Amino acid sequence: MSATGSYRRLSRFALIGIASTLIYAVCAFLLSALPTVAMPAASASVAAYVIAAMFSYAGHKYVTFVSPGAHAFEVLRFSLLTASGLGLSWLLPLILVEGLGAPPVLSIAIICVVVPAINYFVLARWVFTSGRKMRATS
Repeated sequence: MSATGSYRRLSRFALIGIASTLIYAVCAFLLSALPTVAMPAASASVAAYVIAAMFSYAGHKYVTFVSPGAHAFEVLRFSLLTASGLGLSWLLPLILVEGLGAPPVLSIAIICVVVPAINYFVLARWVFTSGRKMRATS
């Protein structure tokens, strides 16, 4: 892939990520704040995370990586990556803030940089690989 192509893909990755984050925030707020729904905050957060993850999967599959791969294959790998990111975002503050006494902003900043970087690499090299393989053999 050319430098221009890589830049475009990285830009699309960022846009999908920002949109996913906004979807999460809006859904979490609405699910916890609307009187007609009024879910507990933790439940609303998990539900919103699932909604945002579905958007993220579709966005990265069709926009960022333009992958024609099978959903059964890619969604499983995407789910494992998403669960890993969620675990890291739980574990890192536990270690840094609770264990070492670092300020919370440090773990937040690290997560905001490390998780998307890992996601981009793993999405490109492991989750949505079939599209590149098919284009390379054509």
